[in-house]
Amino acid sequence: MRSASLRISEIFHSLQGETSRIGLPTVFVRLTGCPLRCTWCDSAYAFHGGETMTIADILEKVAGYDARHVCVTGGEPLAQKPVHQLLRDLCDAGYSVSLETSGALPVNEVDARVSRIVDLKAPGSGETEKNLWSNLDMLGANDEIKFVLAGREDYEWARTVIRDRNLEQVAPILFSPVWDSLPPARLADWVLEDKLPVRMQVQLHKILWGEKPGV
Repeated sequence: MRSASLRISEIFHSLQGETSRIGLPTVFVRLTGCPLRCTWCDSAYAFHGGETMTIADILEKVAGYDARHVCVTGGEPLAQKPVHQLLRDLCDAGYSVSLETSGALPVNEVDARVSRIVDLKAPGSGETEKNLWSNLDMLGANDEIKFVLAGREDYEWARTVIRDRNLEQVAPILFSPVWDSLPPARLADWVLEDKLPVRMQVQLHKILWGEKPGV
């Protein structure tokens, strides 16, 4: 049987820069294409181009890095349906797998062994209307809810969403400031002042290597 194919922007080995897995050596599989156009997007280069690869070839390349953790990201990885086979095959191969998704597409078909990182879009992204709120009903303790925040308006919006939807009881919550837009210390002060039940994070890979592909 012929292996399904995916359009791949890049596959690389780096340290995980975000989520509860921050700092862990990880192989990143970045898929090409995304239906959203967030104002602060740092991976717009993945909107187009890339290389068509079979899932078998992707698995072979991932295995060459000899790492335990794999992160499937984009773009928006769920925009390519064969990604579900890739996620299953990665789990079957024994990897600890995470998926970074915009939250605009359904996550219910994602293999239960995968940690789903769902990014809820705040007003500053320009894509708030794309949030698929029903995704929250699918999440559990193995998943994470991420807010990328560009300023005070985004922060107050996220704070309201957390409280109104009782997100603390849904999954761990991540707050991340937009690079070069919201000073991390300022966001940290707001979190502490309001005693929010969130994990404050910065993008470790950008601190180490700057804002560029392949890190």
